[in-house]
Amino acid sequence: MLDRIADKWSLLVIALLEEKTLRFGELSREIDGISKRMLTVTLRNLERDGLVRRTVYPEVPPRVEYELTSLGRTLLGTTQALVTWSEEHQEEIARAREAFETAAH
Repeated sequence: MLDRIADKWSLLVIALLEEKTLRFGELSREIDGISKRMLTVTLRNLERDGLVRRTVYPEVPPRVEYELTSLGRTLLGTTQALVTWSEEHQEEIARAREAFETAAH
C-alpha cells in the first residue's frame, strides 16, 4: 500500500479529488507530465484499492467521473502534507541533486 499511496501520481490524483469529482480529461490537464496510460493505470489501482470510485454514465459519448471514497478521504491530511512539503522544497531538492551530480563527476 505504501508504494501505491506514496507514488507521485497517486498523491496528485488524491489531492485533486479532495474538493470535487473530476473527469479523466480534467485530471489529465491538471497533472503536468502524466501520460494518459499512466493516469489510467493510477486510477485503476486507486479504484482497486477502494480509494477512488469510478462512475460511468450511460450517455453518448459515455461520461466517466472519478471521486474519492470515504476510505480515500481518510488519506487527505497525509497526502496533502506530502504534496505541500514537495512543493515547498522542490527548488532546494533540485539544488541538492545538481550539487550531487557535480560532485559525482
